[in-house]
Amino acid sequence: MELLNTILLTLATLAVLVAIHEFGHFWVARRCGVKVLRFSIGFGTRLYTWRDAQGTEFSLSAIPLGGYVKMLDEREGEVPEAELDRAFNRKPVLQRIAVVSAGPLANLLLAVVAYWFLYMAGESGYVPLISEVAPDSVAAVAGLEEGQEIVAVDGGETPTWQALNFRLLDRIGDTGTIRFAVKYPDSDVVYESEAAIEQWLSDQEQPDLYGGLGIELYTPPFPPVVGEVVEQSPAESIGMLPGDRVLRADGQAMALWMDWVDYVKARPGQPIEVEFQRGDDILQAVLVPERVAGEDGEEFGRVGIAVAMPDMPPELQRQFSRGPLEALGASVVRTWDLSVFTLKSIKKMLMGLISPKNLSGPITIAKVATASAKSGLESYISFLALLSVSLGVLNLLPIPVLDGGHLLFYTIELLAGRPVPEKIQALGYQLGLFMVLGIMVLALYNDFTRL
Repeated sequence: MELLNTILLTLATLAVLVAIHEFGHFWVARRCGVKVLRFSIGFGTRLYTWRDAQGTEFSLSAIPLGGYVKMLDEREGEVPEAELDRAFNRKPVLQRIAVVSAGPLANLLLAVVAYWFLYMAGESGYVPLISEVAPDSVAAVAGLEEGQEIVAVDGGETPTWQALNFRLLDRIGDTGTIRFAVKYPDSDVVYESEAAIEQWLSDQEQPDLYGGLGIELYTPPFPPVVGEVVEQSPAESIGMLPGDRVLRADGQAMALWMDWVDYVKARPGQPIEVEFQRGDDILQAVLVPERVAGEDGEEFGRVGIAVAMPDMPPELQRQFSRGPLEALGASVVRTWDLSVFTLKSIKKMLMGLISPKNLSGPITIAKVATASAKSGLESYISFLALLSVSLGVLNLLPIPVLDGGHLLFYTIELLAGRPVPEKIQALGYQLGLFMVLGIMVLALYNDFTRL
C-alpha cells in the first residue's frame, strides 16, 4: 500500500510540474496566433482525450514521465495554405523565442507562487547555535566558539538552520575563504572572521556540512523514544509503535537515543532483550537487528525505527511573518537564489568539484516527495517549488532537444538574420539527445546505488 501511495504521489507531483510547464508553451503560443494541435500530459498511447472549441486535442497518455505541446509546423507535416499564418515556423523569431521560453518561465513562476503562499503562512526555524567546535577545524581557525550563534555566512543572513544549510551548500567544492559573522545570544555585538577552504567537501558523495566546518549545532538531548516504525522491520515484528520509549537493552539502561543506536549497530543478527515503555505499561520482547552492509563493507545492525524529535527550547525557535508584498519580494529572491545555485552546482559538477553521484533521478524524487508529504503540506509545497525551479533552470540549458537548445538556435537566427542550417540543427539534436539520455542513465544508476 505504501509503495502504491509513493507511486501515485510521485506521478501527481510530476503531472503538476509538467502541466504547468506545457501550459506556459500553450498559453503563449495561443497569444502569438500559433495553432496548437495537441496538449499532452504523458507520452505513448492516449488514454483520454477531448477537444476545445479551437480544435486543440487535450490528452492524458500512458507514460506519465513528461508531456508536450504539438503545434502546427511545416517541418512536421504539410500545412494547408489557409493556415500557413498559424504555423509555428512562420512566426517571427521573437515570437518563437517567447513560446519556447514560456515553459521554463512558467515553472519558475510556479515556484514564486508556492514560496509566496508559504511566506504568507509564516515560517519557523531553529536558531543555529554552536554547541561544539572541533580542534583544528575550519570553524576553529575562524575563531568560532561554543555558545555563539551563526548570524551570517559570506554576508548572507542565517537566522535558521535552513538558511545556514543553503549558504553552506553554495560553498561546496569552492576554494578560497569562507566568512562568518557570529554573536552571543545575550549580546548584540557581532564578530566577523574567516577561514581558508580548498575544494571544500568536494570528495564527499553526501557532504556533511556541519562536520565539514567542524561544528555541531545545539539540539536538546534525544531520549530513546520511537517516532516512526518501518513496515516489515524487526521492530514492527515485535509490535513496537510510535511513542514507545526504550528503557533497557539486555538489562543495560538506554538514557539517550544514541545509546540505543550504538547498541543495535554493534549487534547485527544478535538477539537483544528489549524493555520498552508504552504509557503506564512496561513491555518486553526479543529483537533481532537485521544485517546491513555499510559503505566500508562492514555489517551493522538495524531494527527499523526512527527517533521522535524532541521539542527545541522556545528561545531557540524563530517565527517569521510577512505581509503580501514583503512575502512576494522574498519569494522572488528565493526563486532567483535557487536558480543561481542550480546553475553553479551544474558548473561545479562539470568541473569535478561536486561528485556526479549527487545527481538524482525519479526514484530519489519519489522518496523525497513521499517524505516531504508525510512531514506536512508546507514541506511538500516547498519540495514542489524546489523541483519546479530545477525543471525550469535545466530546461533553459543550451542543450538541443531542451527548450534552451531551441532558444540557442533562435538567438543565433535573431543575431545572424537567417536560420541555423537544418543539418547543423539535426546534428545538434542528436548530440543533445545523447547527452540527455546519458544524464538520465547516470541519475538512475545513482538512484539504484542508494537503495
